Amino acid sequence: MPEPSDPQLDQEEEQWDLLFTDARLATMVSNGRPYGAEEGMALAVKDGTIAWLGPASALPHHNAERLVPLEGRWMTPGLIDCHTHLVYGGNRAAEFELRLTGATYQEIARAGGGIAATVTATRAASEDELLEAARPRLETLLREGVTVVEIKSGYGLNLEQEAKMLRVARRLAADYPVTIRTSFLGAHAVAPEYGQDRAGYLDAVIAMLPSIAANGLADAVDAFCEGIAFTPDETARLFAAARDLGLPVKLHADQLSDLGGAALAARFGALSADHLEYTNAEGVAAMAAAGTVAVLLPGAFYVLRETQLPPVEAFRRQGVPMALATDCNPGSAPLTSPLLTMNLACTLFRLTPEEALAGFTRNAALALGLGASHGTLEVGKAADLAVWDIERPGELAYRLGFNPLAYALQAGKQRQLAAAA
Repeated sequence: MPEPSDPQLDQEEEQWDLLFTDARLATMVSNGRPYGAEEGMALAVKDGTIAWLGPASALPHHNAERLVPLEGRWMTPGLIDCHTHLVYGGNRAAEFELRLTGATYQEIARAGGGIAATVTATRAASEDELLEAARPRLETLLREGVTVVEIKSGYGLNLEQEAKMLRVARRLAADYPVTIRTSFLGAHAVAPEYGQDRAGYLDAVIAMLPSIAANGLADAVDAFCEGIAFTPDETARLFAAARDLGLPVKLHADQLSDLGGAALAARFGALSADHLEYTNAEGVAAMAAAGTVAVLLPGAFYVLRETQLPPVEAFRRQGVPMALATDCNPGSAPLTSPLLTMNLACTLFRLTPEEALAGFTRNAALALGLGASHGTLEVGKAADLAVWDIERPGELAYRLGFNPLAYALQAGKQRQLAAAA
């Protein structure tokens, strides 16, 4: 008579690169629990993706190359900063001082400051100089658990200089353990050599698109639709050209006035519309119907001392996903802290801490077209993970000037960064 078999031995052995145990997971999956939270969990990684997660008591027979007890620490998806202008030359500290004396963003821009000032500094910098200037900004983001960053051009305003900025962004991706998505923002402002010829410059931007696309420099096309930048009709022309080249679009919309930018973005199926302080009810409804993500940028709101709040309650009511981002840039948001951005979103825009974390994970992934691979802790998604020394996920939005990151993993590999200077 044969011996009874051991069910554990009969199971096929799972081969994993890494196994976390005794974990508390903020999965950010909509499962009816705040933060999609699960306690007493295990999570396995293989080939850079999440291979298994579930209660530790349900672990299958396995062989993990490395076992990591989290001792009750919280794990979240790696943070995603879905709107930055990280590559630029110079800084605009002097404009900060001017605004404190009463000058407005629009007045500074019309006097040759603002974006135009950064264009001058960026054009004067070499590619290597821009790379070195961007490194500390990117490293600061990484030290707060960011694993995906979007970087826009927009301070070159001609093909050579815009391509230079986008190449720097690609070089950063090669040098650091981070995923970088790039957006071509040639329609950020009118290049100085065009004077008031906005239509002529827009023709030039559209003419840049084929080269940008052919060289694989941009993952999306962005524009600044505003009274001091480009009209809705001009933006629509650019977006139609981008669509013909198969490039998705994003839009700086309704930041300083209501030009119907949100509805325009939705009409073109934009991944996101960003800023949105002046977005009207029709724009919110259009975004909801199109699945366009609302990217809220409280850092710029704070620095510019704006008073018009984005329609957060309308976004909630209509089911528009709300992402958050630092908007890191030299003028309106010299900010490199997603954790502070979460706090600003809660205190200024009245988001909940859970909405704030979703804004830097699940919804930020949607804003970059990465919802299938990033933003939540689920089997098959990228093992971009952040481990935190916190007692509850709400702490990430609660503290000011405090970084509780224990460590982060990019595609299942623990990141090593040089110590901050």
